[in-house]
Amino acid sequence: MIIKNEPYYQTKLGAAYLGNSLELMANIPDESIDLICTSPPFALVRKKEYGNVDADQYVEWFKDFAIHFHRILKPTGSLVIDIGGSWIKGKPVRSLYHFELVIALCKAQKKGGLGFYLAQELYWYNPAKLPTPAEWVTVRRERVKDAVNTIWWLSKDPHPKANNRRVLKPYSQAMKNLLKNGYKPKLRPSGHDISHKFGNDRGGAIPPNIIDGRNHQEKEEMGQPTMITAISDDDLIQSVNLISASNTASNDYYQKRCKEEGFKPHPARFPQALPEFIINLCTEVGDIVLDPFAGSNMTGRIAETLQRRWLAFEMDIDYLKSSQLRFEENAPLIVEPPSDLPVIHSEDINSNQQALQLGLFGTN
Repeated sequence: MIIKNEPYYQTKLGAAYLGNSLELMANIPDESIDLICTSPPFALVRKKEYGNVDADQYVEWFKDFAIHFHRILKPTGSLVIDIGGSWIKGKPVRSLYHFELVIALCKAQKKGGLGFYLAQELYWYNPAKLPTPAEWVTVRRERVKDAVNTIWWLSKDPHPKANNRRVLKPYSQAMKNLLKNGYKPKLRPSGHDISHKFGNDRGGAIPPNIIDGRNHQEKEEMGQPTMITAISDDDLIQSVNLISASNTASNDYYQKRCKEEGFKPHPARFPQALPEFIINLCTEVGDIVLDPFAGSNMTGRIAETLQRRWLAFEMDIDYLKSSQLRFEENAPLIVEPPSDLPVIHSEDINSNQQALQLGLFGTN
């Protein structure tokens, strides 16, 4: 099959392509992508319509993609993979495939690995996930609901491009009171020496690697980092690594338009919270973001809103066709762009399109 490098659809800042990402990535020059943010098919016991590979074959299957990922990422680029765990068929015990995957990706190349670093792990908690596997959770009651996906943040360099100032969140009320009334340095029971700097106003709390969308579920696929309501050592200095966001919205713009147009919506859509957090953390305006398993192309939509250039690859024409609805003129913004983003002018847009079509893919 010969894949012509013409986008299925194109926007001001990005382009979506129909085809196998292995073949499409072969045309991307070395070290040209700033961020790969994606959710590949999981190794699930029960087969899904969008395709998934058995756990015992998953690592070898993924390596072909990872070789390209490592090649096309810039030295300071990041690879962020949302990947769900799985169960061993017929037993109430967990598969280790996603751990085996990250070990294979991070093993040194001279030892047969891909040579990535594990920058940090995050977790996406889906509060709307069904209580599965039913045999062990709802029938025999031997296990609790499996509702967390692991997110591996990998990089080619120990110091990839990242800045948590771009994901600052509002201070908790307790922290606001502390900033207003002042803080007396003291030694905490934990042994931490909290200096006078603890009371400095730095513009917002550094988010943990937990993103909590429980107070925002009325919005389309929303998610926000959890706010620490009590004063603690972590109130200023760390994000947490659990992302709480549902992807089960049935009446959002994407779902409504799919129904109106008779399109098949993707059944396992990326939650908005995840690409929003990662794109802000790991990229700057004008950087290039790739999703090689685009699905409903939530990554591209968030990247466009945050003024990053983007590429999306998808093999299923129905999913690609429906993803275009996210970019309609009347489609609501699913994330509010920061007020201090620089304006991209028409000449920059033309330059972006040329870079995406010519600089990355060349001409046939």
